[in-house]
Amino acid sequence: MMTKVKTTKEIAAMRKGGKILAHVLQLLASSVKPDMSTKELSDMAGKELARLGASSACLGYQGFPEEVCISLNDEVVHGIPRENRVIKDNDLISFDLGVIYEGMITDGAITVCINKNPSKNIQQLLSTTEASLLAGIEVIKDGVQVGTIANAVQSVLEEQHYGIVRDLVGHGVGHYFHEDPNIPNFGRANTGLRLQKGMTIAVEPMATLGTHRVYLADDGWTIKTWDGSLSAHFEHTILITESGCEILTQA
Repeated sequence: MMTKVKTTKEIAAMRKGGKILAHVLQLLASSVKPDMSTKELSDMAGKELARLGASSACLGYQGFPEEVCISLNDEVVHGIPRENRVIKDNDLISFDLGVIYEGMITDGAITVCINKNPSKNIQQLLSTTEASLLAGIEVIKDGVQVGTIANAVQSVLEEQHYGIVRDLVGHGVGHYFHEDPNIPNFGRANTGLRLQKGMTIAVEPMATLGTHRVYLADDGWTIKTWDGSLSAHFEHTILITESGCEILTQA
């Protein structure tokens, strides 16, 4: 369904849910260390969500079995947490979480490196991918066209010649986890659907150190880079306002 203009009550719920989401992502990022399993981190997320009166939008979504998607290294998105998936020093880890609070959904993601002093290539991949997200957010306002957001993201990533994942996109969010319209990470400015104030969307660039091509792993969920290159993923849920926008998924 097409994302709807949200009521004042719905926006208030998404603001609170977004704060909870940001808190849980930061908890995971600060807790992760070598020799932990990704299942431990998923369980941690579930317990913290329950403590705060929220729940995971990932758990059970089209059969997804865990609280949060945790993707390592060449896994772009939708990695399934497992007891035998053990984190190692220098791993690149993406946490992608949807939160349900008072019936409304927010969606967000971050990528971190387990090594506190990562290589220059990894530092640049992380900082540039996050910068592309912020560039996309910067152009959002009442009446913005989808292509303008997409082009802003693309322009930042192309400067570093990163692979821009094309098979996965941002989306509307709020009443459902994934709503129309799609928000790609590449496109032409001043094209596409116009968005209006009160709508909520998730912008989520995914970039790689190699090709943009990806494939679905045998588990039926995990999306991996075609060439085994490292990838990064950042995401915020955004409320469109008359003069700009509000990031709902930040602390």
